[in-house]
Amino acid sequence: MKLGRYIRKLKRSYRENKKTFALYIILRIMVVLTLIRSLVTHNYESVATCVLVLILFLLPAFIEDLMDLTIPPVFEAIIFAFIFAAEILGEVDHYYVKIPGWDTMLHTINGFLFAAVGFSLIYLLNRGSKDFNLSPLYITLVAFCFSMTIGVLWEFFECAMDLFFNMDMQKDFIVQTINSVTLDPQNSGTVIHVPDIISTQIQTGAGKTYTIEGGYLDIGILDTMKDLLVNLIGAVVFSIIGYTTLKTSKTSIVADSLMIRPNDHSEIS
Repeated sequence: MKLGRYIRKLKRSYRENKKTFALYIILRIMVVLTLIRSLVTHNYESVATCVLVLILFLLPAFIEDLMDLTIPPVFEAIIFAFIFAAEILGEVDHYYVKIPGWDTMLHTINGFLFAAVGFSLIYLLNRGSKDFNLSPLYITLVAFCFSMTIGVLWEFFECAMDLFFNMDMQKDFIVQTINSVTLDPQNSGTVIHVPDIISTQIQTGAGKTYTIEGGYLDIGILDTMKDLLVNLIGAVVFSIIGYTTLKTSKTSIVADSLMIRPNDHSEIS
């Protein structure tokens, strides 16, 4: 997208919804301040995250222009706030560690939002084509599956970052009980049940010893399952709203605020 075209789009956004535009400007200023702080403290990983966020903030306008769509102001504001909460507050300011449930909240919202995106895409295809006449149940099912697919792909991304870049995106849980066939000395496939674990020790080849108090360290599987579960909850909630809206042909405030629509014009004045 050309710079001039993008500036005109921002001006139109300001005229149509001052609150969303104000949020956009405030969040961008906060990201820039965080970027400057990261540069001063030589935290270049956070600098890269800030640059990524500034780029992501441009995506809604880019998608609107590329696909000739209109993203509702409420939906756009939620996207901006979600990106800021996930990347700046979550990663840079470590809210994922400092605030219990922060990651769970974002994954739930993610499931809800991507169900809305999937719903909008298939609805636009269905409404704009003479060859398709999909039922409300089918549209809702596709939206649900779209959201869950995005959730699974994100977990693949987290796993890849942990494996290849020594990160810990799939957060650890301390558990007191494990069941494993690996502990069976006969290798017969017998499940060994180990209850009431109070501590475990990790010894490295370099001679370091790490003691985990309170149980055994689960390195990501429970976090992944929890993330997918809350993603499912968010997807189900929007799917119910979307299905009800289509089935009853009644206007829903939630659905109306999150439905992506085709533009009535292709050029921006």
